[in-house]
Amino acid sequence: MVTSDSSRRDVFRQIAQRPHVDWPAYDSTPLYERSSLTALAEYLQQHSETRRSLGFDSVPDQSTLWRSWNKRFSADLRETVERTARTLLANAQNAGVSVPRDPERKLQYHNDESGPTDPDEQTVLEEAAKISDHVSRVVFPAFSLDRGEGCEIHENAYWGLQTYLGLRERLAANEGARSFLYESTRDRTPLGHAHREQIRDLSIDQVREMYRQAITRLLNEVAETEQFFRAGIVAIDITEADPFTGDRTGHQDEIIGTKEKTDEYAYQWATVQLIGNAVPIVLDARPVRKGETRLEIVEDLLDSAEDLVHVDNVLMDREFDSQHVLEMISQRGHSYVVPKRMQTSEKAQAKRLFQRNQDRYETDRKLHLGKNEWHETTLIYRRKEDSEHDDHRQYSVFMTNRGSGHLTEYGYRWEIESGYRSIKRFMAATTSKDFGLRFFYFAFACLLYSIWRAIDLLVQVELTGEYEHSPVITADNTLTLLKKETGIG
Repeated sequence: MVTSDSSRRDVFRQIAQRPHVDWPAYDSTPLYERSSLTALAEYLQQHSETRRSLGFDSVPDQSTLWRSWNKRFSADLRETVERTARTLLANAQNAGVSVPRDPERKLQYHNDESGPTDPDEQTVLEEAAKISDHVSRVVFPAFSLDRGEGCEIHENAYWGLQTYLGLRERLAANEGARSFLYESTRDRTPLGHAHREQIRDLSIDQVREMYRQAITRLLNEVAETEQFFRAGIVAIDITEADPFTGDRTGHQDEIIGTKEKTDEYAYQWATVQLIGNAVPIVLDARPVRKGETRLEIVEDLLDSAEDLVHVDNVLMDREFDSQHVLEMISQRGHSYVVPKRMQTSEKAQAKRLFQRNQDRYETDRKLHLGKNEWHETTLIYRRKEDSEHDDHRQYSVFMTNRGSGHLTEYGYRWEIESGYRSIKRFMAATTSKDFGLRFFYFAFACLLYSIWRAIDLLVQVELTGEYEHSPVITADNTLTLLKKETGIG
């Protein structure tokens, strides 16, 4: 057998990087359980090439595999094996390769015992109401105003009002509080100014911690479904609020320039989100301040993402094409795909490709990190389809550390912009320059968006046993149900 942990890890990493691998379809959690070990022994018996790659002279039996896992393997090696199993499953699912489970999940179909049907709208709404009730009771307790005891207005009334503000376009707290007073079933609801004061008392760190707790609870709910396992790809991006036209005095570090380098100013927020075949949940959000580096932002968001889900591939926009960011991601064991801003050498190469009428080109590149240290990456030139240009500008350049196979995954990034549009739809309106209040409104909108997409996943799985990316319930349906449920307390 292979004699060192490092050599075993090298083999596992090689296997994980293959785009399609004929490997046993195990969930990573029971990979080392007895039934799985029996299947693994059978697999090694049937696949001599893999057996030799792993260093086996003969096929070990189930008991030998069990002793190796539990007695001989170090904690670091076991973690590598589990991570590799998760990577294989994520890559297979994201590539559209069917990955069966053992045992298969037995699904209950409503009104049809023979198999799945397309549920009618009323059935969908009834199921959404039940799941919304359950999810809201799980998620919203993660938020707290820490007001002490004896308050006349129940804390859930504040979360109910905040949810209510997301029901309508550009609804501010004062106007929303007046309407909520009549539409809510509560005897007492907060006034707009009281609501803002409570939110302003929360620090940004408190808001982020509560958000992560809420998302953890939400992920625990959807993780019980087989369909949610299709994770592994996360996207990190920055969005900005509408341009700020008022006086920035005293807020220049918070109301900063726009990403397009215009003469406008805006608040900016960064997020890390599940994309690809996974349900698009915003795992974490943070504000962007003047002077913060892209490396700091990506490190912070990746720390959160890694605590919540298995991360395999990181997609980012070209504003993150820093060699230090790419090196940090590689050091964490992740792959990445990032567009590169075209400098003189890239433009010259694109011109040569255009002259040769060549659609695609790959080349290795070393990026200088300083002190004679380098980051090795691969540049991939790709001609855009239906480009508006008739010269070398038809080409885009991407950087990746795992080969061109990951480039197709970059198309998943369109979900980020689509998600941001929905998130901003859920935000309460405000003219306040209070940074904490502004960030809370954005973070709460991210939570409402994530709840909507999680509920949609749960409803689809419950009714059909499948998950399609196109939602079967609308955001308004979900928000209306949540508004009702958050009024319970």
